[in-house]
Amino acid sequence: MTLNEWNSDLMTVAEIARVLHVPVSWVYERTRRRGKERIPHIKLGKYLRFEILTVREWLNGLRAA
Repeated sequence: MTLNEWNSDLMTVAEIARVLHVPVSWVYERTRRRGKERIPHIKLGKYLRFEILTVREWLNGLRAA
């Protein structure tokens, strides 16, 4: 596995905001919530990263609720 393949699964706050068509502030706010409304993320020190497949599953869960 190359470094590019490894990093392609992780998205930054700005990238996930662009994909979801929401402001960056909305993404940050959703990372601080509890329960089902909390967007799944990974903390790497002070940096937040998102796995697109996990975020899609989260969105599908919200749709079903």
